[in-house]
Amino acid sequence: MNNQQQKWFYLTLLSLVWGSSFILMKKALLGVTPIQLGALRMIFTAVFLLTVAFPSLKKIRKKHYKYIVYTSLVGTFIPGFLFAFAITTIDSSIVSILNSLTPFYTLIFGAMVFGFAFKRRQLYGILIGLLGTLILILKGAALNPDQNYWYAFLIIIASVGYAFNANMVKKYLNDLNALSIVTGNFLLLIIPAIVVLSFTDFFATFDVENEVLMQSLGYLAILSIVGTGIAKTIYNKLVHISDPVFSSSVTYLIPLVAIFWGVLDGEKLSTLQVFGGVVILIGVYLVNRKK
Repeated sequence: MNNQQQKWFYLTLLSLVWGSSFILMKKALLGVTPIQLGALRMIFTAVFLLTVAFPSLKKIRKKHYKYIVYTSLVGTFIPGFLFAFAITTIDSSIVSILNSLTPFYTLIFGAMVFGFAFKRRQLYGILIGLLGTLILILKGAALNPDQNYWYAFLIIIASVGYAFNANMVKKYLNDLNALSIVTGNFLLLIIPAIVVLSFTDFFATFDVENEVLMQSLGYLAILSIVGTGIAKTIYNKLVHISDPVFSSSVTYLIPLVAIFWGVLDGEKLSTLQVFGGVVILIGVYLVNRKK
């Protein structure tokens, strides 16, 4: 495949994987707390990556480590806990929709902080995508008046972190392969994640005969290995062969997959929300159209 075909393939694959991550988090939270979920997700991913990709760390140079630290914090550590807490109060499908703000922040901060140029058409596409997101959020709030939408600010903060992550990978880590970046991220995160987990009651209450807990850990294993380790590697590869705005536009497609899983799990979806999804797709098209 050429680069154009590769980037659309990776975009589609990531939307399917990350769109399924929200329902996996929701199911995992039946047996663990939000803090445990965030910490265990990082530990599982770190163990997986350090087992299969440890040699990739040799490619990381001294000049890279500062940005490896930054991207691990804003692109993984902080968002991991914010999403876990948000999903305890807001439907998984709505959380994924709120994550659609990421391309907007990527474009804005890319221009303001990192000096990346953007086209007027991209801005129009992002604004149209945001319109679709607003439709989905407002209708979701009307359908679920018992949910605390103040938790939406946690997703907004996480989206800003993802935006900085995408721009830093493109500007400062573009000479480092995607697998090395992700493995380096989780090498740095495994100790802090273990420390955070140790301050919970996970080790004291762990019981292999606890069926709910073991199911939660199964969901977490899938979420960590596929939804974090493999998917983040693909994402960094996508940033390398395209640009931060195109890569972050995966967050416009993720809700379509997440809503599908949410509906199967009993979450509510209206015709107007379907229309909002179509508007989002139009926005994605405008952001990524060549001419």
